[in-house]
Amino acid sequence: MSKIHKNENSLYPAGGNYRKLITFQKAEIKLINVAKASLQELLIDYQDYLRTRGHREWEKDSLEVNRMRKIARLHNDAVFYMQKIGERPPETIANIVICLIRQNDYLLFRQLKRLGDDFLKDGGIRERMTQMRINSRKS
Repeated sequence: MSKIHKNENSLYPAGGNYRKLITFQKAEIKLINVAKASLQELLIDYQDYLRTRGHREWEKDSLEVNRMRKIARLHNDAVFYMQKIGERPPETIANIVICLIRQNDYLLFRQLKRLGDDFLKDGGIRERMTQMRINSRKS
């Protein structure tokens, strides 16, 4: 893929291959939405697991969830979680996974929001290309 350069607050690909950049931006948004949908399906599966076995799902602001949030801020490697999970009962593991799913979903939400904010602030690639042509003609 082409390298992307920043010049005078305009984002453009090396070699002027704008079509690839537009396709990349659209694909990025679609893939983030696919990831969010997959996480929601997984969340439902874990909630069903807890419900069908008569286990409690941790409440949003429970002591357990707050502990998990703190741990997740400090550790982002699978090895850490795999070691800890081996020491816990299945209902705790399911709740830990639910916490991690929700945190990932929130991060994806923030990424989509940033892409939207960037679009509102800077416009789309076609708008920026048009502005670059206009500026080029003026000089």
